[in-house]
Amino acid sequence: MEKILVTGANGFVGENLVSRLCQDKNFEVHGIDEKPGDAEGRAVIHRVDLTEYQNVSNLVKQLQPDYVIHLAALTSVSYSYDHYIEVANANYTATVNLAESCHREAPNLKQFIFTGSTEEHGVALSDRSKKLTEESEFRPNSPYAVSKVAAELYLKYMDAAYSFPYTVLRAVNTYGRKRSASFFIERTVTQMLAHGDVMLGDPDVVRDWLYIDDHVNAYIKALGNRNALRQAIIISTGKGYSTRETAELAARLTSFRGTIKWNTIPHRPLDAKVIIGDNSKAKRLLGWEPQYSLEEGLKKTIEYWKAKR
Repeated sequence: MEKILVTGANGFVGENLVSRLCQDKNFEVHGIDEKPGDAEGRAVIHRVDLTEYQNVSNLVKQLQPDYVIHLAALTSVSYSYDHYIEVANANYTATVNLAESCHREAPNLKQFIFTGSTEEHGVALSDRSKKLTEESEFRPNSPYAVSKVAAELYLKYMDAAYSFPYTVLRAVNTYGRKRSASFFIERTVTQMLAHGDVMLGDPDVVRDWLYIDDHVNAYIKALGNRNALRQAIIISTGKGYSTRETAELAARLTSFRGTIKWNTIPHRPLDAKVIIGDNSKAKRLLGWEPQYSLEEGLKKTIEYWKAKR
């Protein structure tokens, strides 16, 4: 039986991925997380601070994982502007510690999958007629994005130096959260279901929205896939929607009759106007493609939050 170590196991993507992995009897699933969540009782959870190298190294030496899926990160772009040191440690230092521990203490490691982000490309696009590819310029526009670029470059260095078997999945904005309503789609949906005024930011920002089940499927397709080794792969729907268009669709699906008040929450110091991913490489190398349209994903998200009220 092969061992998989998933960091951020109780996080948004982590708890959904662990649930899928535990259905495969060929895997012994271990997780790292400092907070409780749905992965408890499914995987073996280890309480380890990834910013403390020796503790990470000791765990990797003990477990000898065949695969590592590194999801743990502070992912809020807005949060990163005022908490840049915390974000740098959580996203960059933790990745270095884990990768170096795997290199030094787990010589039989087959694959290290790292969660990148299309935010790494930042302001690379200026209009919605174009899409980001894996070769698009890195133009990070937040401490979060910088930390992800730095971590990815470190993995590429390790490959050049030691033939380190990394895979990077750069996903677009993912939605379908069940614990947090602080991200755009969940915040919009929950405000609409409350039937009060909806307070939102820039109506003209364009994003490529990925439903959580499609995101998890990309990891399943990449895991153990030799085509994915030493590759960075964008995971996206390939379709962009402005925040205004997205909110209007959510309003129709929730039967919202209130008022959307735009530009009523703080703007980011520097924001990417357009992020749309080209998913052709994911289709070609992984055999992956999205199964959910934005409307289908929104319906499932609304259904969950409505039942929770």
